[in-house]
Amino acid sequence: MGKNTLSALILGTAIAALFLGLTAGVVLERAVLSRLTFAGIPDTGAPAQQVDMRLIEEAWNTINRIYVDREAIQGRELTYGAISGMVDALGDTGHSRFLSPEMVQAENSFTEGQFEGIGVEVQVENGQLTVVAPLDGSPAQKAGIEPGDVIEKVNGEEITGLPLEEVVSKIKGPAGTRVDLTVIKNDSGSAQDITLERARIPLDNVNWNPVPGTTVAYVRISAFTRGVGEELKKALQEAKNQHMQSVVLDLRNNPGGLLQEAVTVASQFLADGAVMQQKDASGDVSMLKVQPGGAATDLPLVVLINKGSASASEIVAGAMQDSRRASLVGETTFGTGTVLNQFNLSDGSALLLATQEWLTPAGRVIWHKGIEPDQPVSLGDGMFPLNPYSLQTMQPADVAASGDAQLLKALDLLGQPVAGQP
Repeated sequence: MGKNTLSALILGTAIAALFLGLTAGVVLERAVLSRLTFAGIPDTGAPAQQVDMRLIEEAWNTINRIYVDREAIQGRELTYGAISGMVDALGDTGHSRFLSPEMVQAENSFTEGQFEGIGVEVQVENGQLTVVAPLDGSPAQKAGIEPGDVIEKVNGEEITGLPLEEVVSKIKGPAGTRVDLTVIKNDSGSAQDITLERARIPLDNVNWNPVPGTTVAYVRISAFTRGVGEELKKALQEAKNQHMQSVVLDLRNNPGGLLQEAVTVASQFLADGAVMQQKDASGDVSMLKVQPGGAATDLPLVVLINKGSASASEIVAGAMQDSRRASLVGETTFGTGTVLNQFNLSDGSALLLATQEWLTPAGRVIWHKGIEPDQPVSLGDGMFPLNPYSLQTMQPADVAASGDAQLLKALDLLGQPVAGQP
């Protein structure tokens, strides 16, 4: 994802969740991807709008002839800038975009479920880069970085208040290289200098754990990468084997991913019906049906969503809400609402373009609106979501005192509040 898209997403959501690595920008994507070539572009019959190529050439020739900083005239950068400008002019902020060859590689790594970096999910809070959670087994976790810690400096340089994309460029890098961080610890307020060696990290995008003191399976999906639907099916089967009687599905800060995985995930909880509708450029609407054989169609369900839930997350949440299969708890989602297709260009770059609009099974428009929760609950300033890993070392009273009001509301709706829960 390019710089302009990162900025637009941050301004649009007031929160940014990313994994700091080569795919940091990609993880922020609000994309539901399918892979096409230019031969797959449908002919809608609409009259073509002509681009004045002579005007573009005139602008280029003028820049090349008289611009004073001759070293700044780089053909590749100017070409990519022009293409990005065309896509940005479509107004599909944070979604349709241009990818350089390097971004295409990062995008592919994300959808395949791996990336290189330090492995930490963060959000910008009061101008500070605040840790939401380190990935399990990541360099960040091994170094003792914890939720609530603030990254203050990178390689000795103060980063507080810098644009997120600039901070990401300082922290990201290939496996085997090192980065020095100054971290303000959440528990003590003291500064700690940490040297991390970046690594290749497989994304473990489906995790679950029983909620202590209950028979509720807390299942988190962090992104809809390839194979997530099958991973979820296995996790749900494990939960049932351990006599779990209900499920909390956590889609908070889940940026989306592959369309087919969204269908597979939703189908684990629905016995029949539709997952979503698709409307193409000519106005034709098709229905994507539920896949048979779901693993948890009979278990009570609550779904957690927030402003960072987008794309495939919204597809699943919308399907659960329209079918009245589950209550949605949390905050209104991002509001992506379009299906992206990738069109590869001759030099290895690509266009990601919205070619279809998706609607909920009942035909509700989500684009720029998002999905509203049935039970609006905010976390509050300074509060961070729990995750299945954190539950492994917690007692019921710890869960009750965690401040994760959204999870606690879900447990209440399922009739299984933990001890000490108000």
